[in-house]
Amino acid sequence: MKGQKVDLIVHNAKIHVMNDAGSVYDAMAIRDGEIIEVGPERQILNKYRCDEEIDALGKDVYPGLTDAHGHLLMYANQKLGVDLSGAKSMDEVIYRCEKYYAKSSNKFIIGGGWDESLWSNDSVPNNKRLSEVFKNIPVCLYRVDGHAALANQFLIQKAKVSEGKIDGGEVKIENGAPSGLLVDNAINLVSKHLPAYPLNQVKDAILEIQEELLQYGITGTHEAGIDFKHIQLFKSMVSSGKYHLELYAMLMNSPENRAFAAKNGPYRFRNLSIRSFKVFADGSLGSRSALLKKPYSDDHQNHGLLLTSVYEMRKIAQFCLKNGFQMNTHGIGDSANALVLEIYKNAFERNPDHRFRLEHSQIIDPADFSKFSQYAVFPSVQPTHATTDQRWAEKRLGKDRLLGAYAYKSLLRQYGMLAIGTDFPVESTNPFYTIHAAVQRKNPKNEPLNGFLVKESLTFDEVIRGMTIWAAFSSFQENELGSLEKGKKANFVIFDKPLESKSTFDQNYAWMTFIRGKKVYSLNEL
Repeated sequence: MKGQKVDLIVHNAKIHVMNDAGSVYDAMAIRDGEIIEVGPERQILNKYRCDEEIDALGKDVYPGLTDAHGHLLMYANQKLGVDLSGAKSMDEVIYRCEKYYAKSSNKFIIGGGWDESLWSNDSVPNNKRLSEVFKNIPVCLYRVDGHAALANQFLIQKAKVSEGKIDGGEVKIENGAPSGLLVDNAINLVSKHLPAYPLNQVKDAILEIQEELLQYGITGTHEAGIDFKHIQLFKSMVSSGKYHLELYAMLMNSPENRAFAAKNGPYRFRNLSIRSFKVFADGSLGSRSALLKKPYSDDHQNHGLLLTSVYEMRKIAQFCLKNGFQMNTHGIGDSANALVLEIYKNAFERNPDHRFRLEHSQIIDPADFSKFSQYAVFPSVQPTHATTDQRWAEKRLGKDRLLGAYAYKSLLRQYGMLAIGTDFPVESTNPFYTIHAAVQRKNPKNEPLNGFLVKESLTFDEVIRGMTIWAAFSSFQENELGSLEKGKKANFVIFDKPLESKSTFDQNYAWMTFIRGKKVYSLNEL
């Protein structure tokens, strides 16, 4: 007679536990949303009886993937506005805006995703054409990285924008007047004059994104920056029972969020976890606002921007240490990363297991790599940035600085782990693009032919660990997520095809996705 009763048994599978030993088993028993045992087929089937049994047909089973750096809210707003990703010219940008406005009941236009590097002239735009077409409504169009925005003249005048340089930002000036292009903190001058989408629409868009993630086997995301009002938004979505993903949310540095953290400490509400702050050291390489030690190779008067003062970053670091929170700082340029590493030095001296993260860790001075291990700084990287930026990275940085750019293998050698994500919607949510970019150093079109900075390639096992157990460790959740071990949450994915990395890109999907033992996606039930 079979003994213990469980809710679910998965068998005839290739279950990759993702433990230190690299164990692979045939079967798994699950009860009350947790893994009871993983082991050989005969052992599990003989030991347990169950309500539901899944024959995995010999398919690969892995812990549910975690996107360790994404933007659900930004992506939701992009879905509700004009999607400008892939637009090949300013003409196409305006055409998409006209098409959107013709169907919209809104008396404003917010868009996102334009990238002038895809345009034939490769020059940053002004608002002349935009203002001619849209004269009487506010229009704000965000660059793909979110670090620059183009506002029409109506919005510029409504916000009374006039300054050039401001702290951590810039209003681009042409012929003595604002051109409409705003960089980093200058965007705040106009964003407060833009209407917000209704909350029910935002929630619907987030649930749509959830379905997109589940089809890839993603069961958790690290949301890289939420305002105080969004805490209640996500709590209400969790309470409704419709939001299933494990959500590790980073608070933006605001008085309300600091008060929340000081009062509550590390916070849990079912599948919502809040114990970190998101801070911006600098901007982006694409917008030339990443802070560099030496000027841009294609803009000799420009070093980029420091978005948060060193004094303020030190204050946030002290606050996080005092209240048991993590500090996750956006660092793109080599100067910004160097500054953050020095700030994190103090965190290591006070708490060696602080797990403070450097989000992106994109361009590192080779002299600074050792500080990641010296100060136990956790690198959080997005491999698709390398294969997207490779078209123009050398133009921005010059050949010498590429030695410390997108250097994922070098970072891994220093810390021993990486948290790996996509930075969606800056990049696609598709984790198979991430695997291909990390291992083959190519985009989905298999460009460039021989890969980009291939010495910094990760192995297949390393990138999967970065999306499972290492991502869990980077969010203090390694005891409950990230591997398929006894006592952990039964968050797992059965992939439709073998999960592997080939020299040419091959798309894969989840066959089934489970969160806490419940099936939340099935390819055959679409």
